[in-house]
Amino acid sequence: MKKMVYKIPVFVFAWLIVLSFEAEAQQLPQYSQYLINDYVLNPAIAGNKSYFETKSNHRFQWVGITDAPRTFILSMHGPLKTENMGVGGYLFTDVTGPTSRFGVYGSYAYHIQLNETMKLSMGLFGGIMQYNIDGSKITLVDKTDPLGSTGIESILIPDAGFGLYWYTEDYYLGASIPQLLQNKLKLSDTTNLTGKLNSHYYVMGGYIFKAGSDFEIEPSFLMKMVIPVPVQFDISGKVIYQKMVWVGASYRTFDSMSALVGYSFEEKIFFGYSYDFTLSDLKNYNSGTHEVMLGVRFASSKKKQIEKTDEALFE
Repeated sequence: MKKMVYKIPVFVFAWLIVLSFEAEAQQLPQYSQYLINDYVLNPAIAGNKSYFETKSNHRFQWVGITDAPRTFILSMHGPLKTENMGVGGYLFTDVTGPTSRFGVYGSYAYHIQLNETMKLSMGLFGGIMQYNIDGSKITLVDKTDPLGSTGIESILIPDAGFGLYWYTEDYYLGASIPQLLQNKLKLSDTTNLTGKLNSHYYVMGGYIFKAGSDFEIEPSFLMKMVIPVPVQFDISGKVIYQKMVWVGASYRTFDSMSALVGYSFEEKIFFGYSYDFTLSDLKNYNSGTHEVMLGVRFASSKKKQIEKTDEALFE
């Protein structure tokens, strides 16, 4: 792919970057398989199962557009031995043209047993984010512009988020607020232009229906809101066969339709793929978005203890 040449005055480019900090899709990574890797949206999900798992998402957005967004996410979470607490962490990189972002987060969650089948958890994210602008990828109209730079400018800032998650084996409802600190971003020492990390508001929920002994149907939704951008919804559904193979579809308002497929090997190794069909005006300039998910689930301490007990009985 050829390097894109940005022939605009640097102060205009800087202002566009500031404006992008005010737009939802430009501030936080977006991905279609949120049903599979929901932990990165809500820290309260950490430790909601009896095992640790790690997952990665690789997203290639708007294929065919030069320097379109590319996102990578790697996460891991699971329960502590006390079983009412969970820990985890994730990192992400997001590259769009001359701009890039890198974030590293850790999380803690506390789970409360409400009754025999229902739990409520509260969680916190904490970490750092780094924003970079590569001046070598920008060609200025005015070569003598004093604001010009051929190097990489970086901004390193702390970040935090909070989440709630109410769940049983059959249904779940969660809410989270990433970028809780709303830190300001100063782009350069040579300009007074600044941006801000706006708080985002996520609400997600779903229900798992049993359809006979082999099939499960899971409809879900994800609501994303950041002022002053219009509220956006992801409305999804998937059909799961014997907890091994799944197919699904998703609709993102104002943006795209997605097709999803996946496979689980003995509920230990996971593979997922999604393809987004662009519905906005950008559909005339790209051939869609690809996203690949890989995951590994580790046996819980309980299961390992049971296996050791069984082995001892047969010795």
